[in-house]
Amino acid sequence: MAEIIAYVLIPVLYLATLAAYLPVAPVIAALRGLALVMQLLTGHIRLLAGVLYRRTPEFQALPPYRPQDEDVKAYRNYFFGPGFRDLRQLLILERRSYVRTVGDSFRAVTTRQFTAPTRTRAVTVPYGLTLYAGLCLGALLAVPPLGLLFGLHALVLLLLMGGARLVAGTLRALDRSVLLMKRLRTGMLCPHCFERVPYPAYDCPSPACRRRHADIRPGTYGLFRRRCECGQRMPTLLMLMSRDARLQAYCVYPHCGKPMNTDAGHMPETILPLIGGQAAGKTQLMAAMLLSLENAAADGGPAITLADEESNSNYQVLREVLRIRGHTRATQKALPRAHSFVLGSGRAERLVHLFDTAGERFVDRDETDALRYAREARTFVFVLDPMAVKAFWTSLAPGPDAPLDRTLASTVDPEEVFGRSIQAVAAMGAPLADSRLAVAVSKTDLLAGHGLAPDRPDDSDSARTWLRESLGLRSLVEAMEQEFREVRFFCTASVVDDDARVDASIGRFVAWCLRD
Repeated sequence: MAEIIAYVLIPVLYLATLAAYLPVAPVIAALRGLALVMQLLTGHIRLLAGVLYRRTPEFQALPPYRPQDEDVKAYRNYFFGPGFRDLRQLLILERRSYVRTVGDSFRAVTTRQFTAPTRTRAVTVPYGLTLYAGLCLGALLAVPPLGLLFGLHALVLLLLMGGARLVAGTLRALDRSVLLMKRLRTGMLCPHCFERVPYPAYDCPSPACRRRHADIRPGTYGLFRRRCECGQRMPTLLMLMSRDARLQAYCVYPHCGKPMNTDAGHMPETILPLIGGQAAGKTQLMAAMLLSLENAAADGGPAITLADEESNSNYQVLREVLRIRGHTRATQKALPRAHSFVLGSGRAERLVHLFDTAGERFVDRDETDALRYAREARTFVFVLDPMAVKAFWTSLAPGPDAPLDRTLASTVDPEEVFGRSIQAVAAMGAPLADSRLAVAVSKTDLLAGHGLAPDRPDDSDSARTWLRESLGLRSLVEAMEQEFREVRFFCTASVVDDDARVDASIGRFVAWCLRD
């Protein structure tokens, strides 16, 4: 009887139980597979939150973008590298999580149902096989939704990356359009090396940092704001810099790197080179021009503000020299730095650069080649000292008491200065045929005091005739009118009265030079 029970009844009952279990097994397998799918999807959401939000070490599979590793010491915009890095991290971590979760599930079934069951294996093995089937099904079914979520993430990221680049390009184009409207097509002038800077470099505004950023325009390191390595934020566009928060600009050329005017790029620029021989009166004329603009501003004319500390300190010295009716010292032969000032207000503002160059540089061809600023000018000033013309002295009545002091005259012939300097400027590519020339006949206050000035010093034609006929500069005048589109002659007196009012001749001269 025992054998019948052991070998017949029990197997029959076991097979009957298995037969009854088989219809239920697919449901159990499906439920286990669904549980695995939900477990994997929940893990994906946890990884997504960890990678994008928490950013703790366990969610970092790739080295981060660090400002200290960048050529530009700033944090990257999320959509210019870090976003794609997060996508790669999510893929790596998701793959690891998938393998670990599925593997742990299979190992748990193996342990509980096969290697160390708590019940008889006759019961646990069929159940374990069912769970195996469910896990296999769940592992397969989880791939499409995980792939879909990852694909949606990648698609959204690609769209945002494309949108970020479109925004950056649009902002750059807008910034470029603003520069074109300000007639800064080739960039801003560096007052030290005279090169056109397409876009200046800027220092971090934090006093404790001062890292230099070569190109702050929208792009890799920010769209509207850039975050420096120190954490300080700075605008990426000139139009986003308010007047009180303009950053210090620097020349980007390696051989220079010196500070530019803070107003560079925020307004149109006018370049006005003063050409003339040594002791022709260029420096005194420049000082008188600035004082004339200051007088005009006090009378309700356009406001004038010196653009930097160096220009301001130099002007204060020159202004005092004019006030005491002294003589300015000779301009140093070193390359000049522009004397810069902001003229006007609001939309009428413009940055004016006056260049006063040592007269020796206009005689030596090797020296004039260094005056690169002249190629960007469209109005030139030629300072002509009539006392430097031999015909001027030969026309004077002979006598032991000369009416004028010869030591005040320039030692260089104006025709030589004009010929060499214009030849050098033309060789640099300056469009002289489209430019204007203001001929400033200097020291006419000395001439007028001895009755030697033109009959009508305030008339251009009268001054032109006087130069041609009285001083014998017919060929020089013809050369000027041949080289330039428009030439105007001015008799100038760089002197001031007791009220620090500059001579009226300077006002007319300045108005023509700065005319748009």
